[in-house]
Amino acid sequence: MAADVANLPVVVIGAGPIGLAAAAHLRERGLDVVVLERGATAGAAVREWSHVRLFSPWSEVVDPAARRLLESRDWDAPKPARYPTGGDWAEQYLQPLADALGVVRYGHEVTGVARLGRDLVVDSGRESSAFTVHVRSASGEERIAARAVLDASGTWAGVNPLGSDGLPAAGERAHVDRIAYRVPDFGDEAARERYAGRHVVVAGTGASAKTALIALGRLAKEEPTTLVSWLVRRPSAAAAFGGGENDELSERGALGDQAKAVVGDGAVRTSTGFRTAAVDRQEDGRLRLTSEDGQTVDDVDEVLVLTGFRPELGLLSEVRLDLDPVLQAPRLLAPLIDPNVHSCGTVYPHGVTELAQPEAGLYLLGMKSYGRATSFLALTGFEQVRSVVAELAGDHEAATAVELVLPESGVCGGSGDFDEAESVGGGCCGAPVEAPEVLTLGVRSGV
Repeated sequence: MAADVANLPVVVIGAGPIGLAAAAHLRERGLDVVVLERGATAGAAVREWSHVRLFSPWSEVVDPAARRLLESRDWDAPKPARYPTGGDWAEQYLQPLADALGVVRYGHEVTGVARLGRDLVVDSGRESSAFTVHVRSASGEERIAARAVLDASGTWAGVNPLGSDGLPAAGERAHVDRIAYRVPDFGDEAARERYAGRHVVVAGTGASAKTALIALGRLAKEEPTTLVSWLVRRPSAAAAFGGGENDELSERGALGDQAKAVVGDGAVRTSTGFRTAAVDRQEDGRLRLTSEDGQTVDDVDEVLVLTGFRPELGLLSEVRLDLDPVLQAPRLLAPLIDPNVHSCGTVYPHGVTELAQPEAGLYLLGMKSYGRATSFLALTGFEQVRSVVAELAGDHEAATAVELVLPESGVCGGSGDFDEAESVGGGCCGAPVEAPEVLTLGVRSGV
C-alpha cells in the first residue's frame, strides 16, 4: 500500500452495534476512522425496534474494546445479567459509545464505494489505489478517500417480501396500506387501535414472527374479536418454536415456548404449507391471500410480513465481491452459517480469512456479512471486527487467532427438506459438519 493511501482513514459504514465496535477497535489500534451513519443518531435502525427485548444479556452485547473506551469515560455500565430492549441498547450503550468515539458523521448516506479513478473492470493499479466513498448529506454530495472500507450497514432496510418465491406477491405492492414489515409496538395506542378487533395475518416463523404472535395473543384476550392467522410455508410449524429449555440463550428458548403456548391454546389459527402467491381486495374492502396451491385466507384486515431480511448490495456495485450465490454472504463464510445445515445455531469461528474479498481492504461485517442467513449474534460481530481490525493494523497473528463460543439453540436434526413435514437426521447436531481447513490453526471452536 502506498504511503499516502496508508495515511488515509478507514471508513466504517453504519453506526450500529458492529460499526461502532469496529471504530472502537480501530481507535484502540491507533488507526484513523470515520463512521458514516445515514440516521440522525447512533443505532438508528436499532431504535426502530426499541420496544423489542434482546435474547442476549448486557454481558454479551457490549464489545470489549468499546467497554474499555467507555469505562475510561466513567460510563455507568448496565447490570450484566439484565436483558436490554433495543431502546436500552441504543440509549445506554450505542449513543454513549458514539459520543466517546467522536468520529460519527450523522445524516451521511453512503451511495457507492469504488476504487479511485477505477470502475469495476479496471485491473491496473487497483490494489494500490485508495477507495472513494460517495456520500450524500444535507450539505450535498461528497467523496471521502479511504485506505479500507468496513461495511457494517446491516440488513434492516432490506425486508423480505410476502411472496414465497422471494419476490413480492401479486398485489402486494398495491396493498401496502394494509401490510407492515416490522413488529408493531403493541404498547402504543395507535398500534393497538390498528390491530385490536381485526383479523391479523402473521407471515414468518422467526423471532419477529413469534414476538408478534405472542403480543397478538395477549391482544386477543383483551379484545376477543381479534382474530390471528399464522402462515407457515413448511408443512409443519413444529420446528419454528426452537429448542425451549435446551436453548443456551434462555430468553430465545422462552420466546419459542410462549409462542407455542399461544398457538396451542387456540388464539392463533395456523395455515401450514402456505406459500403466498397473491393479495387481492375483496368487495367489502378486506383482503384475501391466496397460496401457490390455491389455499386462501379470507377477510383479512392487516398483514404482518415478518419473513427476514436481505443485504442491500447496490452501493457495492463497483467493487469486486466474492459472495455465495445462495446466501449473498462471503463465499468462505457461507458454508459455516447456511441455515439449510446449521439449524441448531452452530457457527464455527470465523474472522478475516472468511470475510476477505477480492477487493483488498473491503470487508462486510455484522448482519451484512450474513447475507440472508439469520443466525447472527452480536458476539459474532464483535469477533469479526477484532480480527479484521487486527489485520488492518498489521497484526496477522492476532487476526488469525479467532476464538468464538456461541450459545446453541437446542434445535437438532438439521433443517430437513423444505417440503417435508419434519426434519429427519443430518444437520449440525445429527451429523456434525467439519470446520474447513482454514480454521484449523489458532482456533478454538467451543461449539
